[in-house]
Amino acid sequence: MLIVSGKIYVTPADRDVYLAGCAELIALARQAQGCLDFHLSGDLLEQGRINVYEEWSSVVDVEAFRGLGPTQDQTALIHDAKVFQHEVATSLRL
Repeated sequence: MLIVSGKIYVTPADRDVYLAGCAELIALARQAQGCLDFHLSGDLLEQGRINVYEEWSSVVDVEAFRGLGPTQDQTALIHDAKVFQHEVATSLRL
C-alpha cells in the first residue's frame, strides 16, 4: 500500500477556488483502480494551506492516475508544496 500525504500552499484568497476545482479530480481518483482513499482539504489554522491525503493499493495504480493531476490553472496557483509518497509494509486495523 502507498500513502501520499503532505501540504500544498496557495494564496489564502485562492484556496477555496483551488479546492472547488479539485472536486472532479477527487471523484475520479476515488473511482480509479487501486484508490483506497483520496482527500484534499483546507487547513483550519493556515488559510493558504491545503492538506493532501491519498491511499493506493500499488505504485502502478497511483502512477496510472497521476497523469490526471492538477490542471495548468491549478498548478499556477501553487506557490509551495511538500507532498511525499510512503510505501507501507504493514498496516493494522485498530
